[in-house]
Amino acid sequence: MASVVVMPQLGNSVESCLIISWQVNVGDEVAVDGVLCEVETDKASMEVPSTAAGTVLAILWEEGDDVPVKDPIVVVGDAGEDPQPALDAAGWKGKEGEEEDVPTSDEGPHAQQEREAAPESETPDMVGDVERVAATGASSPRARNLAGSNNIDINAVTEGSGPGGRVIERDVRAVLDAGGTTLAAARAGALPGEGTGLGGRVSTADLGKEATTAEAPKAAPFTSSGAREYPGPTTSAPLKGIRKVISERMMHSLASSAQLTYTSTANAAGLLAMRKKLKNSPEELGLNKVTIGDLVGFAATKTAAKHANHNAHLEDGTLTTFENVHLGLAVDTPRGLLVPTLRNASQMSLREFSATSKDLAYQAIDGKINPDLLGGATFTVSNLGGFGIESFTPLLNVPQVAILGVDAIFPRATIDEDGNVGVEQRIGFSLTADHRVIDGADAARFLQDLVKYIENIDITALG
Repeated sequence: MASVVVMPQLGNSVESCLIISWQVNVGDEVAVDGVLCEVETDKASMEVPSTAAGTVLAILWEEGDDVPVKDPIVVVGDAGEDPQPALDAAGWKGKEGEEEDVPTSDEGPHAQQEREAAPESETPDMVGDVERVAATGASSPRARNLAGSNNIDINAVTEGSGPGGRVIERDVRAVLDAGGTTLAAARAGALPGEGTGLGGRVSTADLGKEATTAEAPKAAPFTSSGAREYPGPTTSAPLKGIRKVISERMMHSLASSAQLTYTSTANAAGLLAMRKKLKNSPEELGLNKVTIGDLVGFAATKTAAKHANHNAHLEDGTLTTFENVHLGLAVDTPRGLLVPTLRNASQMSLREFSATSKDLAYQAIDGKINPDLLGGATFTVSNLGGFGIESFTPLLNVPQVAILGVDAIFPRATIDEDGNVGVEQRIGFSLTADHRVIDGADAARFLQDLVKYIENIDITALG
């Protein structure tokens, strides 16, 4: 009997995966652990292996679909075998309630779109528009959703290109693209005398602006120097994958916590001197690749370990403090912001801290990081100093209660006790804390200790 391959649980916190590309087609032979497709979770991208060997009988999703974990994605079996019994046994009801045919071994993965695009002459004869509209399944859920969002009566879309004359999403979109009287009629429901005007009369609002535009004389275009087009070319696309999750988490962060940001600066002379010394140190010591960011992160970890109320989670009114610091490191990746966790960072030496943080960052950038390593941090550092940012407001990675923003090193004028003016290199810090559990004085003490650790980084690194 054929076997159903499901979307695997790629990490404990992953609920769905976005299919980026299929690596197989219906009819291909696949081995156990052979790559079926590449997917993107809310945190990383990875390949999905097959759990069965044989011929690919059916591909159930398209590229760009967001598939819940544990849902069937592929049916594998003997060549020519019917995949439907295996799908029935797995309880497959179709994606998102769409009751459409599953592509089989005689069809490609995009067969559904090809059937939808078939000429009308290839679809079964229809008794009439009225009977088609009244029939069960005369329009797809996607078609009804698109029609409803654009104030279109789905019953007025009389040209269905789906199987059996079914109105599908592309039919509604065709009406929108056509505009003019076709769109006006669809928006009015193609039912004269049932408008929103007095006595049920169809009003201008019912017909839509397209109808009035067609009847009204066109004014001469306004000309000005340059005659630039307005608004110019645009592109629109729904947020998906990592970008969508980032959007939701940032809004949740602001809505669920009382965030306040405190800023301070420290003399960076010690940082710069130590970075130079380590860069020129013997390679066998393993310290010549330690960066300014590593030194700051190491000092921030020491500070968070000292201030337990900053190294904590607040969930459902319960504050949980951690003895060990599990440091979140904000990383800029091609897919968006990721925050891998440097577990037990407070127990590491500077050498281990530097090497491990770089390894995690490279994994995140390459999209190969284990999703479980993208959660569980107790305190986070976000470093924008390399972009020349002198101050910013980092958002909490809830349920964490504090996050440290690292700013650029910049020159600042100084005046000594004798009135002599000089220049000093200083590094800025932006600490965002949840005011529900961290008072302003607590945040100030945290920054005071951080400044001490930074300005005495050579001693800090020994701890």
